[in-house]
Amino acid sequence: MIRRRTLIALTALVPVLLAACGDDDDATPDVTASSDGTAGTTADSSAGDTTTADGTAAGSAPTPGSAEAGVSAVVAGEPFPEDRCAANEAAGTVTYLSGFDFAATASIIDVVVADAAGYYEDLCLDVELQPSFSTANYPIIAAGDAQIGSGRSFSEVVDFSTANDVELVAVDVEGRTAIDSLILHPGVATELEDLAGSTIGVKGKIPPSVAAMLAGAGLVEGTDYETVPMDGFDPVAQFELDGIVGFPGYKSNEPGTLERAGIDFDLFDPTAYDVPGSFGVLFTTAQFAEEHPTVLEDFLRATMKGLADAVADPVAATQTAVDLVEANGNPNFLSLEGETFRWTTDSASLTAETPAGTGMGIPDPELLQAELDAYAAVGLFGGTAPDAAPFIAGAPITGVYDGAVVIWPA
Repeated sequence: MIRRRTLIALTALVPVLLAACGDDDDATPDVTASSDGTAGTTADSSAGDTTTADGTAAGSAPTPGSAEAGVSAVVAGEPFPEDRCAANEAAGTVTYLSGFDFAATASIIDVVVADAAGYYEDLCLDVELQPSFSTANYPIIAAGDAQIGSGRSFSEVVDFSTANDVELVAVDVEGRTAIDSLILHPGVATELEDLAGSTIGVKGKIPPSVAAMLAGAGLVEGTDYETVPMDGFDPVAQFELDGIVGFPGYKSNEPGTLERAGIDFDLFDPTAYDVPGSFGVLFTTAQFAEEHPTVLEDFLRATMKGLADAVADPVAATQTAVDLVEANGNPNFLSLEGETFRWTTDSASLTAETPAGTGMGIPDPELLQAELDAYAAVGLFGGTAPDAAPFIAGAPITGVYDGAVVIWPA
C-alpha cells in the first residue's frame, strides 16, 4: 500500500532521525573480509508478579538464563551477588562498538542511556563505548578486538558470518520488521508495478527488504528496473537528482529530513507488503558468548534497562545520545531535531511489534528465519538461505527478563 507523506508536526513523537547526512547503515555493501559497519510492552501480569515504579521486576526469582556454573543468579530486589560481581570484574573491559556514531536508535541509544545511568557499573562491568559503523563492526568483533557490536540487521550479521566463515551470533534483536523504505517522487507510482522500467538511486546497493518488496510485484533488478549509485547522504539533494524516481532510505531517517524541508514524497514500506526484516541488533562472537555467559547476560540486563528508560522517556534519552555525540565532536552532523525523529520512529516500532508479555530484544527464531528466506530469494547468501539457529544466542537476554520486565537487583 502506498502512503503519501507531507510535512507533519512531531507532536506526540519524540525521537531520532539522522540529520541531513544519513546512516552508514543506509548502504548495504557486500560485507566480506576483503572489505575493510523492555519496555513499551505490556508486562506479564500473572498472579504473584509485582513491579517497581521503574519497571523492573520485584519479589520473584529469575530464570537462571546463561549464568556460569557456580555463579549466583540475579534476584530482583536483592543485592547483586558478590561472586557474580567478582566474575564480571575478572572479565576485564567489554568494548562496545556503535552502529552509527551515538545516534538515538535501537541497539545504540539503549547502551548510551545504560552507560550514562551507571547501570553497567551497578553490575560490576567495565564497559567502554566506541563510536563506529555497522559495516565496520563485523570484522572487528570477529577478530576479538571488541566484544559487542551494533548491527544493521540480523541478515547482515549472517551475511558477513557466512561469507567469511566466522561465528558471529545475534544476542539482541530489537526491531522485528525491516527499517528500510522506498521513497519516491510524488505521482511516480500508485502501485509497485508502475516502477517497471524505472531507475532507482542507491547508496551501495538496494537493501534486500526493498528488493524483496519489488520482487513480490514481479520486478527484478537489472531486468525490470535499474539501480544507479548516489553520492553522499543528503536526501534533500538526492531528491533533486535527475534520472531517478527515488531511492531507498530508513523510515527513521530520510522521511523526517524531507518532511522538515517541506518536500512531498510517496513512501512504499516493505512491512506493508509482508516482507520480513529486523533492525537494532547486538551481536558478539560465539566464543565470547560461550566463555563469558554471565558477563554477556549482565551487559544485556543493563542495556535492556537502558532501553526501558529510553522508551519511557524518549526526550531525555535522545538528549543523552546527542550530548554524547557532541562530546565526541559530532563528525556526522547529527542534530537534536533529527535524532528526535529517529528515536520516535524506532521506539514506536519496538513498542508496537514486541508481543505483549515478551521482553524487548529477545530474538524470534521463526521471524529471523523468514527474513533469511526472503532475502535469499533476491540473491543474498548466494541464493540459499542458511539455518538461522546457529547465528542466534538467545539464552543470555532471555535470562534478564521476568516476562517483559527486566530483573534488576536492589
